[in-house]
Amino acid sequence: MEKNELKRTLGLIDATSLVAGSMIGSGIFLVTSAMARDVGSAAWILVLWLITGLLTMSAALSYGELAGMMPNAGGQFVYIQRAYGKLISFLYGWTVFTVIQTGVIAAVAVAFANYTAVFFPVLENNLLTIDTFVFTNKQLLAIGSILLLTYINTRGVQNGKFIQLVFTSAKLLALFALIILGLYVGLQSEVLAQNFTNVWEAKKTINHEGTLEISLLSGVALLGVMGATIINPLFSSDAWNNVTFIAGEIKDPKRNIPRSLFLGTLIVTIIYLLANVAYLSLLPLNGSPDGTTVMERGIMFAAEDRVGAAAASVIMGNVGVLVMAGLIMVSTFGCNSGLILSGGRLFYAMAQDGLFFKKAAELNNKDVPARALWVQGIWASVLCLTGKYGDLLTYATFASLLFYILTIGGLFILRKREPNAERPYKAFGYPFVPMIYMVITALICFALLIYDTRNTGLGLGIVALGVPVYYLFLRKNE
Repeated sequence: MEKNELKRTLGLIDATSLVAGSMIGSGIFLVTSAMARDVGSAAWILVLWLITGLLTMSAALSYGELAGMMPNAGGQFVYIQRAYGKLISFLYGWTVFTVIQTGVIAAVAVAFANYTAVFFPVLENNLLTIDTFVFTNKQLLAIGSILLLTYINTRGVQNGKFIQLVFTSAKLLALFALIILGLYVGLQSEVLAQNFTNVWEAKKTINHEGTLEISLLSGVALLGVMGATIINPLFSSDAWNNVTFIAGEIKDPKRNIPRSLFLGTLIVTIIYLLANVAYLSLLPLNGSPDGTTVMERGIMFAAEDRVGAAAASVIMGNVGVLVMAGLIMVSTFGCNSGLILSGGRLFYAMAQDGLFFKKAAELNNKDVPARALWVQGIWASVLCLTGKYGDLLTYATFASLLFYILTIGGLFILRKREPNAERPYKAFGYPFVPMIYMVITALICFALLIYDTRNTGLGLGIVALGVPVYYLFLRKNE
């Protein structure tokens, strides 16, 4: 028998686990290499991670007020609709479905498969090759992991809750172990002191087939490069808002969602900062792309940007690479469990408004939107096959940031339009903290427009494609 409403069975620990677990994927183990090449300074790298953490926490605290006002499934989609109307909220949901949520799920699944291949080299083999299209064992495993997690989540929210709690706990413990061991080993060497020599001297390093082109950065040039490269830690810290999608299944959501947003983002911010201090304690910042050891390559040119694996190998030797591969497998699998669990609820909310496939608005006998989960899982699997999910994520970066700005701007609109609405939690530091977030994020978007015009334009193009689709849904529902 079909159920008509979601059941509130998730507590504060479950919600906090979802926030932290959805944020921690593979990014923290990879992106510091790209940041090192962009700014070439240990201090500026840490500043970028700190700014990212503060921005994420300030956004989470602002979202807390909206979550308290609208404790319903769909989260950010619902907030945008109340502030701006159906068209803008649909464009958000459209972008989330086409590239943001499903693209991240696909990318994380492929990262899981890539690191599984460290233990099972047979995964590197191709299954099918037709002209330029190549289908590999790794893609098959990536799709299999998406479909498995989708199936588990269709069997009830308790299953998804259990997986999320176990895998989030495991990767938090493993990350703390990496940090503690890294600092213990690293602080006995001179590496950290060397990395903090001329600590504020910023430089951009470009590798032209083994020849390094180094440009010193200062003033406006430094701010511009920082505005562009901060996208690396921002995406490593993204998906914190996914807990708002499942508001309809959280106990006492008016209190627990704001708390979980703050606690989850605070925990991850601390972990990310400490992990980067550990990297800087173990590995020299500078290096050579032709280096034969992890110390010679440094953070800047860690093999395939795997700075986490390079750091682990300093602590434990070659076995460290295997340990790190296992940690990233756990991290990515748990991350995708949370992304899949929460994303389906957003599309369920859209379907209830007639802005998604009608069947996605139905709950199965386990009180979960199974059809919405399967549509999400199938499209994420298609993105795994296309090999274009990385491009799609890049295109969506700019649009994603714009929707964060819009959502927090909704705070100001609703405070003016609905001054007497119930607000169990009020945004911390309003209006200054939300305003500072909007200004800094707008400046980051401006920097991206200048330094990555092609991809920001394509991101806006994906959003714009949603306009005719919106009117098609409206016509269908007439």
